[in-house]
Amino acid sequence: MEYTYQYSWIIPFISLPVPMLIGMGLLLFPTATKNLRRMWSFPSVLLLSIVLIFSVYLSIHQINSSYIYQYVWSWTINNDFSLDFGYLIDPLTSIMSILITTVGILVLIYSDNYMSHDQGYLRFFAYMSFFNTAMLGLVTSSNLIQIYIFWELVGMCSYLLIGFWFTRPSAANACQKAFVTNRVGDFGLLLGILGLYWTTGTFEFRDLFKIFNILIYNNEVNFLFVSLCAFLLFAGAVAKSAQFPLHVWLPDAMEGPTPISALIHAATMVAAGIFLVARLLPLFIVIPYIMNIIALIGIITVLFGATLALAQKDIKRSLAYSTMSQLGYMMLALGIGSYRAALFHLITHAYSKALLFLGSGAIIHSMESVVGYSPDKSQNMVLMGGLTKHVPITIFFLLGTLSLCGIPPLACFWSKDEILNDSWLYSPIFAIIACSTAGLTAFYMFRIYLLTFEGHLNLSFKSYSPKTNNSLYSISLWGKKGSKISQKNFRLLSLLTMNNNERSSFFCKKTYQIDSNVRNNMMRPFVAIPHLDTKSTFSYPYESDNTMLFPMFMLALFTLFVGVIGIPFNQEGIYLDILDKWLIPSINLLHQSSNNSVNWYEFLKNATLSVSIAFFGISLASFLYKPAYSSLQNLNFRNSVVKSFPTKILLEKIINVIYDWSYNRGYIDAFYGISLIGGIRGLAELTHFFDRRVIDGITNLVGILHFFVGESIKYVGGGRISSYILLYLSYVLIFILIYSLFLNF
Repeated sequence: MEYTYQYSWIIPFISLPVPMLIGMGLLLFPTATKNLRRMWSFPSVLLLSIVLIFSVYLSIHQINSSYIYQYVWSWTINNDFSLDFGYLIDPLTSIMSILITTVGILVLIYSDNYMSHDQGYLRFFAYMSFFNTAMLGLVTSSNLIQIYIFWELVGMCSYLLIGFWFTRPSAANACQKAFVTNRVGDFGLLLGILGLYWTTGTFEFRDLFKIFNILIYNNEVNFLFVSLCAFLLFAGAVAKSAQFPLHVWLPDAMEGPTPISALIHAATMVAAGIFLVARLLPLFIVIPYIMNIIALIGIITVLFGATLALAQKDIKRSLAYSTMSQLGYMMLALGIGSYRAALFHLITHAYSKALLFLGSGAIIHSMESVVGYSPDKSQNMVLMGGLTKHVPITIFFLLGTLSLCGIPPLACFWSKDEILNDSWLYSPIFAIIACSTAGLTAFYMFRIYLLTFEGHLNLSFKSYSPKTNNSLYSISLWGKKGSKISQKNFRLLSLLTMNNNERSSFFCKKTYQIDSNVRNNMMRPFVAIPHLDTKSTFSYPYESDNTMLFPMFMLALFTLFVGVIGIPFNQEGIYLDILDKWLIPSINLLHQSSNNSVNWYEFLKNATLSVSIAFFGISLASFLYKPAYSSLQNLNFRNSVVKSFPTKILLEKIINVIYDWSYNRGYIDAFYGISLIGGIRGLAELTHFFDRRVIDGITNLVGILHFFVGESIKYVGGGRISSYILLYLSYVLIFILIYSLFLNF
C-alpha cells in the first residue's frame, strides 16, 4: 500500500493529456481534429474514471487503517528559504477526489450529447478536462503556495467556461463579473498566505499548524496580526464559495452551459472555499473570533440565499441561489466546529444539486422544441408547466428537490439535520434562523418543481399560436427534429443548419454536424424558421436522449443512498458510521472526539421538527402554486399570494416587499453598481480631468512660457555691446532698488 501512495502524485495529471492533445491537434491538424471531434469525449471519461478508481482504492484503505500520507520534495532552495512541492493524501483529499471524479464523469457523458450541436465542442472538453486537473491538484496540495497556484488555475477555467458563449454580451459580462469578484477574495488569500509565512516561516500545513498553535499558546505573536491573516485567508473562501457579500457572481455564472453549472457551480469549484476552510480549520479553531465570523457569514448566507431564491423566474438562477444557501450551511457548520457535519453536507449536496442542474438542462433542452420558445424563454419557469406528461423520466428532478428539502431517507436529510442539531448547541438564534431557512428551502424548491412540472404547458403567445399559419418551429440542434415538417421545409432546414454527414459518437447513436456559417451567425443554440405549409403540427417537449438520462439516473441513485455513510451502526457496543471511520485522522488533528453514542430519542425529536418545517414549506408552496392558478398572469409569487388573501392589504404590502427584495437580488447588485462601479468611474473621471487639465496643463504652460520668453528676448538683442551693458546695468539698478525697499520695511 505504501507503494500505491508513492505514486499518488499522478492523480491530478492523469486527465491532463486530453486538453494538451486537443490543443496540439487544433494547432497542427485542425481539419482532422474537428472532423473527429466526437472521439474526445471517450478519453476524457476514461482518464477521469482511472482517477476515480485510484481515489476509491485510497479511500477504502483510509477507512480501514486511518492512514495519512504526505510526500514533499524541494523545488527552490536559497539560503534559509525553501519552497517545497508535494501531495497530501488524507480523508479530506479522498472525499473531494471522489466527488470531483464521480460528478465529473457523469457531467462529461451528459455533455457529449448536450454540447454535440456546438462548434465549440472541442474547446468545451479541453476546458473541462483542464478544470478537473486543476481541481484535483488543489485538493491534493500539501502547502499554501501550491493551493494558491491551483486555486488560480481553477478560477481561470471558471472564467473560460462561464464565458464559453462569449459572443453573447450577457455571458461576456458574467465571466468578467466572476473574475473581478473572485480577484477580491484571491488578493486577500495571497496576503493571508504571505502574512502566515512571515509569522511561522513555513507554507506546509503540518508544520504551519504546529508552529502556529505553539505561538498562540505561548503568546509569542501579535494576536491582532494573525487574526487579520486568518481573516484574509477566509476572504478567499468567501469569494470562491459565493458567500455574502461576494456572492454576486454566482447567479450570473449561469450564463455558461448547463453542464458547467452542474460541475463547477454545484459540486466542485464552489466547494473549493469550503475545502479551504476545512483544510485550515486547525488554524482557525484556535482563534475564536475568526470562528465566530465564519459562523456569522455562514448564517447570513444561508438566509440571504434562500430569500433571494423565492421569486426568481430563471430556473438556473433559482438553483444558483439555492447553492449559495446550502454552501452557507456548510460554512455555518465549520464555524461552529462541526467538521463532520460540514463535510457530510458537502457530499450529499454535491450529488443532489448536480442532479438538479442536469435536470434543469434536460428541461431547457426539451423546452427549446416548443413552438415560440426562444432560448431565453426556455429557462423561464413562468412559461413552463405540465412537463411531467411530456418528459416523465426527468422526474428525477423531484428526487433532487425532495432531498434538498430535507425529506427522509434522501441524502440531504441526514446531513442538514445534523447541522441543525449542532447549531442548537452553538446558538439558539442561529438555530432558529437555520431551521426557518430549511422551511424556505422547501418552499422555493417545490415552487420550482410545481412551476416546471405541474399544471399545463403555457401557450399564451398569440403570435406563436399553433393555429397560426406563420407559427415558428424551433429546430433542435441536438440531432432531433423538434416538429413534423414537410419534405420541402426539411430540405430548407437541411440547407440552413445541417450537413448530410452523420457522425458517430461513443455515447450517442447519431448526431449531426452544424454548418459553421450558420453557427457563426447564431448567438444561442437555437434556430427558428417560418413554417411554410398551412397545416401546422404542434411540437411538444420531448424526452432527452439516453446519454443525458443515464447520468441523471446515476445521480438519483447517489441522492437516494449516499446518506447511508452517515447513519451510525452498532459495532461491538459502539455506534460508528462509515463517515466517522473515514474522518478519524482529521478529527484527531482537530482534537475533537468522534460521535460514539447515539441518542435515538433526541434524533427522532429533532428529525420530526426539521421534517415538519420542510413539509410546512412544501404545503405552502403547493397551496400558492397549485395547478388551479397555472396561468401566465397568476404564476408569479406576488399575484398568487394576493389572490389567496384578497382582503389582507397589509399582507399584500409585506408580500410585495418580499417579492421585490427577492426579484431584485436584495438590491446588492444595485448597491455595488452605485457605490463601487459608480464610485470607481467617478474617481477615474476625476483622475482623467486632473491628468489632462493640471498635469498636462502645467507641462503645456511651461512650454508656452518658454516660447513667449524666447520670442521676446530675440527682439532685445541688437548686436551692440554698449546696449547689452546698458541693459545689464539697468537690471542691476532695479534689483538694488527693490532690495533697498525691502530693507527699509
